[in-house]
Amino acid sequence: VQLQASGGGLVQAGGSLRLSCAASGLTFDDYVMAWFRQAPGKEREFVATISWSGSSTDYRDSVKGRFTISRDNTKNMVYLQMNSLKPEDTAVYYCAASTRGVWSFWGQGTQVTVSS
Repeated sequence: VQLQASGGGLVQAGGSLRLSCAASGLTFDDYVMAWFRQAPGKEREFVATISWSGSSTDYRDSVKGRFTISRDNTKNMVYLQMNSLKPEDTAVYYCAASTRGVWSFWGQGTQVTVSS
């Protein structure tokens, strides 16, 4: 199984980025997908999750209204659209796949840096 995250970069505060995660080696629509992030010196934290069908999503409070998670089961892709970025969003972002409540697979991470 591989989860390949991409789309990170350097952006000014208020800007936008779209992260992508390409999944292979698994039956993609069997899995709940999510994005997590880890800032320097901090623990990894949940950002957003999406159900296998895409009909249900959830977000951490600090990104609600700014971030949108989506998936395309025909392409085995999950996305994170990030708008109105803030310096505190700076972190390495990871995609993850879960079945039966366990985050079984993780991507390698993509760096997002938001300058003030």
